Amino acid sequence: MQRLEDELAAARAIDVVAVASAIESVGFECTRCGECCTADGDQPHTATVFPDEIRTLQDAGDRAWDEVARPMPFGLDEAGEGETFEWALQTDACGDCVFYEETDEQGACTVHDDRPLICQTYPFSLDPTPEDSDPEPPTEAGQMGSVVDRIGVLEIHECEGVGRDISPEEARDLAETLKRRAIVDLQEAIAVRDTYEPDPVDGTVVHDSEGAKRPDGRPLSTRG
Repeated sequence: MQRLEDELAAARAIDVVAVASAIESVGFECTRCGECCTADGDQPHTATVFPDEIRTLQDAGDRAWDEVARPMPFGLDEAGEGETFEWALQTDACGDCVFYEETDEQGACTVHDDRPLICQTYPFSLDPTPEDSDPEPPTEAGQMGSVVDRIGVLEIHECEGVGRDISPEEARDLAETLKRRAIVDLQEAIAVRDTYEPDPVDGTVVHDSEGAKRPDGRPLSTRG
């Protein structure tokens, strides 16, 4: 039970300068290829989004909860029913992120200024697992590209923009956002653990950091 708290302490202790240096050595520039925003074959785009991020996207475009997010499919049956523990960005009929658009073969995010932390930091993530604990597979393997390399706590995911030039300032900004994301990820996970109450229900239930919700974002206790 203490594992997540240990990881949170490790995340808060991450050296932003070291992460920025690693990012600069790898290099990155977005090519607007759209690979991180679109379906992977017959697998819909899957990117984690947290309740506060969902509300930010709602406010930015006067959207309903389920226009922004959908239950993370992992743990649900073929009918999309059951219990799951995260939200994913909503997708369109093609399985692409609903906020992605393409013009002349160049992709663009229509909510770029309000995009979630996972989108702000891709193709990088941080694994702050304390060195004295047993490592687990990255939580986002298979989501927006699998991990293909690692430098210290910095994980590098599949992306054609990796290896391109990045300025020290951009690398530092990205490192700071990555650290913030690692901390938020763990704070959310701890809150999910602490608020989870097993209770067989019909249909689909998402357990997030605020409690159990229906796919439209209503608390499970809300009827009608």
